[in-house]
Order: sequence, then structure tokens, then C-alpha cells
Amino acid sequence: MKKVMVVGAGPAGLMAAEVLSKAGVEVHVYDAMPSVGRKFLLAGKGGLNLTHAEPADIFVTRYGARREPIADLLQDFDATQLRAWASGLGVETFVGSSGRVFPADMKAAPLLRAWLQRLRHPATGPAVQFHMRHRWNGAAADAVSGLSLGFDTPQGPVQAQADAVLLALGGGSWARLGSDGAWMPWLQARGVALAPLLPANCGFNVKGGWSAHFTDRFAGQPFKSVAIRVTNSDGQSFQRKGEFVLTAGGVEGSLIYAASSLLRDEILAHGAAMFELDLLPDMSFDRVLAEVSHPRGSRSLSSHLKGRLHLDGIKAAILHELLSKEQMHDSATLAAAIKALPITLAATRPLDEAISSAGGVRFDAMDRNLALTQWHGVFCAGEMLDWEAPTGGYLMTACFASGYRAGQGVLRYLGLPL
Repeated sequence: MKKVMVVGAGPAGLMAAEVLSKAGVEVHVYDAMPSVGRKFLLAGKGGLNLTHAEPADIFVTRYGARREPIADLLQDFDATQLRAWASGLGVETFVGSSGRVFPADMKAAPLLRAWLQRLRHPATGPAVQFHMRHRWNGAAADAVSGLSLGFDTPQGPVQAQADAVLLALGGGSWARLGSDGAWMPWLQARGVALAPLLPANCGFNVKGGWSAHFTDRFAGQPFKSVAIRVTNSDGQSFQRKGEFVLTAGGVEGSLIYAASSLLRDEILAHGAAMFELDLLPDMSFDRVLAEVSHPRGSRSLSSHLKGRLHLDGIKAAILHELLSKEQMHDSATLAAAIKALPITLAATRPLDEAISSAGGVRFDAMDRNLALTQWHGVFCAGEMLDWEAPTGGYLMTACFASGYRAGQGVLRYLGLPL
């Protein structure tokens, strides 16, 4: 019986393990954490967003510059097949109002429990064996049965051998859950082409920071029903309505995450990035100007804005934060700021704080089966590959799809039927 080591017990690694086990392969899953799927469980803390229900031709555009290789992976295992797979575990899914797909109970833990039960007690094929608290230490060598890897464990270092190795080591965000990017220099030393790990779906620091008064009152509060517009130096643009959160030093949240790759790359290229904040996206500039210009009599400007435009709280406060007193009292300037307030960003928040990461093993370092061309018998999957996507189920779907493809790739490498 052929034996395969899967290093990494996240969605990509577990999916690969399932593909291999079903084909009759002896699968050993190694992970540095005490339990399986730590980041998967964290992703489901507020409701597990498994995938998205939008049409496939729109779905693939969410992967930006990596659209083509991810679209290829999705040919084998797409959003529809992911929902069918969950149903096979007894977990039914539903489509939310935004098109996002969730388990009926919204939770990650029941799905993970059912999945592990099936992996450990499969109807066909050998049971998947798990080795927790086994951290790959970078040691690797050719062995009689293919490859040998070294692991650090609480009981000391151990060696394991297999006919093939599948790495699903994660990216560089949330190191405490196991994705620390420690594998980067080890693969680089073997000549594997890598792209630097960068924060994705991340927050940003504003240039110069916020004033203490502003952050003391409003840090942690959301901007709701706003829109942002981004246009980078190359003319690429992004515009969307939604919400985001003010932080002590900048901004974060769903609307910012959606534009984060464009903003991050602009900062890397030019040292800063800017987005325009529309505080009243459902109201035209002419209407805003008319309301701002309306005589206010003895009322204060704050009362005037609240009464005429329902503009108060954090939305009014950011105008006072970024505009001078003279600008606040000039109707045309104030109206323009309400519709397009420029906010300059100086840096991303640290990689470890990001929801996900970009960078990793480049697709041109692998063949279509996700086998490394510079390391015979080794395959890669999941977030350690050089791709990124916005939140909304796209990250999860591509991780599952890459695990599925890599698992099939190992079977082809071993000469076993799919």
C-alpha cells in the first residue's frame, strides 16, 4: 500500500487526505497544533462562509491576477461541488441575502466533527491517521520509500517516511493558529520559486494617524451605509458600498478588505494609497450641496448637518477630523468632502493580523497537478500558494479546490486510479 504524508490539517490538507484515502492510500496527516482545523474553526466563529452562490464566470473574477490558475482548479471542485460535499457529511447549506453560502446552523465545528469522523472511519479505504503537535522542522531527505521529513514533537524529534508528500502549510497570517510562513526559506533553499508573503484582507494605518480626541470617542465604531472609491496609479479602480470600522490608527472591516489588494500594492509601489469616502452614497452631490447651502439661521453646523442630511456621529466627526474650520464652513468644499473625502493610507497592518495572505509558492513553480518541479514527489495546496481573494467564501473554496487537485495529482504521481 502506498503511503503519503500530508503536512497541514486545514481544509486543503484534509481534502487532499480524503481524496487519497478513498483511493486506498495510507495517509498520515501531521500538524503543529494540538487539534485539527484551528483557523477553519476561527473562520466560522461568526458564521462559516463556505462559498458563494454567484455565477461561475463572475466567481472566478474574484481571484484577480490569479484568475486563470484558480479557475482551472475550480473545474475539478467548484462551489456547487463544495455544497454537495457538505451535504454528504449531513451538513445542509443555504444562500444568504448577499449570495454567501453558510451551513444551516452557521457553525464550523459540526461540519469539522462530521468530516473527521468520516476520515477516521471511512466507508471505503484506510483510515486517515493524525499526528498532532508534530511541527515540520524543515528537515527532508530522500528515503527508500520516497521522502523522509523531520518533525519536532513534545517527545523530541522524529522522522517519517512516505512515497509522496503533500504540503498544506498555510500562509503567514494568524501564526498562533499554525500559519507562520516558517516554511518559506526551506522551500526557497530547494530552488522553489516563491512570492513574498503579504497581508491580504487586511486593515491599514492612516497617514499621520488619527487625533487622540477622535480615537478616544470613535475607535471601534463602524461607518455604515458608506461607499469607497479607489483608483491606483495604473488606472485600476474599485468602488463599492458597504461598511468598515475605525481603528485606533486607521481603518479595517469588510469594505476595506475588499479593496485591500489594490491599496496594499499601491502602498508598496508608491509609499501611500488614497481612497475617497462617500458618506452619503444614496444622495447626489447636487442634493448634498443644496442641503449644506440651505440657510441654517441660529443653528450650529452640527445641528444643521444632522437636521438636513442626518449626518452625525462618526460620519460628522471624521469631517471635523480631516477638514479645517474654514473648509467646514465653505458649503462647496464641505459638500465635496461629504461625497468624496480623501483618506490617505501609509501602511498595511502587520501580516499576522490579516485575515489571509498573498504570496507563497508561485504557480510557475508547479505543474498542473500542483507538484513542485524543483522537488520530486512533493505537492502543495491551500493558502501557501501564491493567490489571494476577498472574503465571501472565495478563500475557502479555493483552499478546498487546491487540496482536491493536489490529492488527485499525488494519485497520478503514484500511478493509482482517480
